Amino acid sequence: MFRTALRNVLAHKARLLMTVLAVMLGVAFVSGTLVFTDTFGNAYKNKSAKSFDHVSVAVLSGGGSNEDEKKEKPRLTDALLKKAAALPGADSAIGSVSGFTALADKDGKLVGGEWGTTGANYFPGKGGKDPRYDFTDGAAPKSAGEIALDSRTADRTGYGVGDTVRLSTDGPVRTAKVSGVFDTDEGSVVAGGSLVLFDNKTAFKALNKTQYDEIDVKAAGGTSEAALERSVEKILPEDHPTMTGGELKAQQDSMIEEQTSSMSQVLLIFAGIALFVGIFIIANTFTMLVAQRTKELALMRAVGASRRQVTRSVLIEAFLVGMIAAVTGFALGIGVAVGLESLMNSAGASLPDGPLVIAPTTIVVALLIGVVVTMLAAWLPGRRAAKIPPVAAMNSVHATPTMRGLVVRNTIGSIIVALGALMLFMDDNYVKSGGAGVMLVGVIVLTPLLSRPFIAASAPLLKPFGVTGKLSRLNSVRNPRRTASTAAALMIGLTLITAMTVVATSMSSAINKMAAGSMKADYSVSMANFQPLTPEVREKLDKLPDVEATTPLREAYGEADGGFTTISGVDPKTFGGLVGMDFTGGSVEGLKAGDALIDDKLAKDKGLKAGDTFPLKFDDDSKTVKVKVAGVYEGNEMLSGVFAATSVVDPHLTKVVDKQVLVKMEDGASDKAEDAIVKALGENPAITVQDKDAISNAVAGAINMMLNMLYGLLAMAVLIAVLGVINTLAMSVFERKHEIGMLRAIGLDRAKVKQMVRLEAVIISLFGAVLGIGLGLFMGWVAGGTISNSVSTYTMEIPLGRIVVFLGIAALVGVLAAMWPARSAAKLNPLMAIKSE
Repeated sequence: MFRTALRNVLAHKARLLMTVLAVMLGVAFVSGTLVFTDTFGNAYKNKSAKSFDHVSVAVLSGGGSNEDEKKEKPRLTDALLKKAAALPGADSAIGSVSGFTALADKDGKLVGGEWGTTGANYFPGKGGKDPRYDFTDGAAPKSAGEIALDSRTADRTGYGVGDTVRLSTDGPVRTAKVSGVFDTDEGSVVAGGSLVLFDNKTAFKALNKTQYDEIDVKAAGGTSEAALERSVEKILPEDHPTMTGGELKAQQDSMIEEQTSSMSQVLLIFAGIALFVGIFIIANTFTMLVAQRTKELALMRAVGASRRQVTRSVLIEAFLVGMIAAVTGFALGIGVAVGLESLMNSAGASLPDGPLVIAPTTIVVALLIGVVVTMLAAWLPGRRAAKIPPVAAMNSVHATPTMRGLVVRNTIGSIIVALGALMLFMDDNYVKSGGAGVMLVGVIVLTPLLSRPFIAASAPLLKPFGVTGKLSRLNSVRNPRRTASTAAALMIGLTLITAMTVVATSMSSAINKMAAGSMKADYSVSMANFQPLTPEVREKLDKLPDVEATTPLREAYGEADGGFTTISGVDPKTFGGLVGMDFTGGSVEGLKAGDALIDDKLAKDKGLKAGDTFPLKFDDDSKTVKVKVAGVYEGNEMLSGVFAATSVVDPHLTKVVDKQVLVKMEDGASDKAEDAIVKALGENPAITVQDKDAISNAVAGAINMMLNMLYGLLAMAVLIAVLGVINTLAMSVFERKHEIGMLRAIGLDRAKVKQMVRLEAVIISLFGAVLGIGLGLFMGWVAGGTISNSVSTYTMEIPLGRIVVFLGIAALVGVLAAMWPARSAAKLNPLMAIKSE
């Protein structure tokens, strides 16, 4: 049986090629993901290990209660640092501080993004050098007028030694000269951020620090980390946190493993989808191959082969095909990993260099997946072939599905779809996700039943093509199972793509509605990293002649009638004209000192209405304040909680600062108005000025970027589906040699034969696309129902433009997939084809 299987593999090399390609691509996706994440994680671990070379024991900030910290002097001071450096077994000690530092590029724009722009201190240790940084040009900063830049930022911005740069740490803009450029393995810099170094004294002042964030002590030769840690603990208050360098490295390694594991899981989900699509192609291929060998298998049964041996013969064939696909897929996966690294580096990720890591488990997983997936997909066709009685098989070249088999399949499919639909309407999100998968499987089972009405409905569209149109329609419906399996492969990818597109489009629209409805102001002014603004920002804006009104938003926390809530301080005179609120009771005009506006959720929970008085307690442990409800408004993601006058909130703030300032201009938003605001604030890179469109675009941009990434990941599944269409048509052409020969003999020319095969491919592709888009719209609608519970402005929007594009792509897929099979069919010699069986 092994020799028979090997002979069949060698005899059907071309027909098995598409199956090998489908499995190979899926295995390549899996192995490429594993190799990339292992390489990525190992490189980061090696790089991060270098950053702990100067650390044997780290003294961390913290320890003690808040009350203790108020009474005690800062612990991580120069005095403590000197004590640590003088300990027996200590070689040296350095202190570090860091914080938000906005650096402007040559166009005045923020460098490094909102969260990745950092400032830190240069701490000269032994020999006047800081072991954390290696300078490649110039020298370390020595005065308040100097800074140093990391080499990646210097390359990106074009700044060099001697250039003057503009930066900001806590509001005001300052200028400094670049004294040097250094290399660093700091994680935020590697991820695309920026790092600015100040001299130690300047760093404390610029970053508003009163003590070091961390003191790192390096052990002298012959002293262990544990021994040094015991010595350090003696000069610290009880229970003050310390960690050894080994512990820090282990913690960092754990974080890297967690991050790479999350990335790996996401990529493997899409690899799993690609392999799932590949199963249909494999099953289709082996079904057709087995059908073509029906007489051969029947003869084997007649001369003594058992059903089990026949099935085993098919499985051995699948094993050989799977092994070939797995080995080539693994080799391709290594190339995928290298390509992913280059792609991310070209996109600005700046991944650390490191050797390619190919773990033994990756090799085993790749081989197992390729072989197991192929054998599982081939098992059912093999079992089905073994069950055909030898006499019946010898009388028919192609066994057709029995009516009983189709009835059973349709019944099972209907039950699965009903179960999936029921799960989709459950409250639990995990159950809903499972329901989507169950329903998808049910529709796949029902595709043979669904193919007939769809293909029948396509008759009017095919009528202009005459006889080739009619033939292509009849060919498509000839074997519903085969048509269904081919279409299902494309359906899966388009279902996911459509569902995600619907949710993303609807979410973007919801954000736009929310921004437009909640914000009457023309601009929102805030810090780039959403840290507090100084009140002077509003004062400067109020002095602008074109500014009509402003209000600060100051944030505090506390309890409203016993329930935790956010308490925002606003200017009651101007607040109503700068925000849009829908009131269920009272109004914003009623807001005065001593009053408050509350959202409908809080009002419902506490049974409050306009005119009621309720206790407001701030988290500074001060006395409870009694406030009157001036109005109850409908809350959303942009406006929620309690709004009260700044005179109510300010006494409970440790420092009076603004979260943001809303600004309304006399002539509305314009480039001129925005430019005036930016200039009034000193063209500060740390401050962001956004109109309603900018706020919406920031969210929509993130959604679209994520959607495009998902499109890219699902492209593999669509590519495998294309291979499925090619494979089905190629096998179908082979089966219909005799028929095509007869058509050629009675006058159908080569061009018409090509057209017939192309139209068949387009019908199958559009069938899969229509099913996928329809199912995707349904799943998008169900997902939207869950989202609308938390996002009040969410309504389902159907992206008609993109759906038309998806249908167009599906038709193009059909045309391209038919090129090779159509050409093969047209090249058949009519006489030789008629003679074929």
